[in-house]
Amino acid sequence: MTLLTVFSGTKPVRERVPVPPGIEIVNPEGPVSAITVDGRQLTFDQRAGWTIDQRPAGTMFVRETTSSRFLNVENLMTVLVFASFIAIMAVGITGVIVMGGIDLSIGSTYALAALIGGIVMRYNFKDGWPAPTIRGSTTLWFVGIAAGAAILIVHRVVGRKGAMPSGGAPGRDSFRAGVVWAGTGVLLVAGWQLVNAMWTTEVASNSGRSSLPWLASLPLALAVCGAVGAICGWLNGRMVVGLKVHPFIITLGTMAAYRGLVALPTKAQTVAEVAPSIQEKVKWALPIGGSSTVTPVPVLVMIVVGLAGWLVLSSTVLGRRIYAIGGNETAARYAGIPVDRVKVTMYAIMGSLAGVSASVYLGYFGAAETNAGKGYELNAIAAAVIGGASLSGGRGSAVGAVLGAILVGLIDNGIVMLGIDQNYNQIILGAAIIVAVVLDQFKGRLVPGR
Repeated sequence: MTLLTVFSGTKPVRERVPVPPGIEIVNPEGPVSAITVDGRQLTFDQRAGWTIDQRPAGTMFVRETTSSRFLNVENLMTVLVFASFIAIMAVGITGVIVMGGIDLSIGSTYALAALIGGIVMRYNFKDGWPAPTIRGSTTLWFVGIAAGAAILIVHRVVGRKGAMPSGGAPGRDSFRAGVVWAGTGVLLVAGWQLVNAMWTTEVASNSGRSSLPWLASLPLALAVCGAVGAICGWLNGRMVVGLKVHPFIITLGTMAAYRGLVALPTKAQTVAEVAPSIQEKVKWALPIGGSSTVTPVPVLVMIVVGLAGWLVLSSTVLGRRIYAIGGNETAARYAGIPVDRVKVTMYAIMGSLAGVSASVYLGYFGAAETNAGKGYELNAIAAAVIGGASLSGGRGSAVGAVLGAILVGLIDNGIVMLGIDQNYNQIILGAAIIVAVVLDQFKGRLVPGR
């Protein structure tokens, strides 16, 4: 930040203070003029650059100054706002990395949650609920039911005791797995049908723009996006645990699958005209002097999520179990920790946080595009690793993830400020990940048992 402050240069700033109608300017000829507003006297020293600008639209005091292009409130808040989208997800993926896992599908989960949330929030509920049709979607229903049957067969053939979190008999676990997956498949297909029907109804009637007030639309957006993200994360966790496949492979596959689902309902069209009441609240502008404003809501959400993640990881049973699994999974099993259940829970929590980030994005921009979240998996993992999470598991913190996301945001902002080619962005970010991992391993060698 010091280097950016020094080398980013300055920019001209025009300060304006309007004089309210009927207010008399004391000593307008200078050198120090003054006005009294609401019992408070404001002074303007002309030797400091203040001048009086009289126009038909009104009189105002004006001053031309310069400010650092980087070190100013507007720019720093912009960095924090765009870092918040990554930081919220980084808190969740930190828990997964601490547990010894990984998730490459978090960017696709973010996009899918934003898209489905956008479709639901765009729908005008005054028209009533759409009627999902079963005709023409037999394949989807077949896939949903066949998923449960396939998992049932796999569990029966493999017959591994303890493949499910319950740790019961293979037959009972296999039957339970089949029921859970078949039921899940049916519910997911039904929900997918409803989303498609909403979009089809909106396009056909060109209704758009939900009329729900923000007290209804904001919780609904959080619930829908969070639920979609949690389902995606839960599916990842169940496949990692049930199929005994490394999470890198599972999430690599779901990264492509979820990204493909994003383009299906809208045929790769952007979902615009989302409920305006959400955008009014999420993009609420806070004046900071003159004509400058900042939008603090995404930053506040980032702070709340960061504090919640810190409390969960440091002060709850779940957090202690996550660190124990990451430190030594075998020892954690012998200690009686339900390892599989904790893994599935953590993946679901991470997915729900991706959904929360998607709802903030949806409210901030008022639209959801199919390319949303591309590359975010790298940024989120980079934020977690730069923030101190060890890819071998057992170490990491939510606060470090938030700080890592801010550092990633500063890298992006610094490239713009210094006029560097944007193509260097990923190079610098990749180098930062490598340096962070190497330093972590170097510290581990210096401090044995760390």
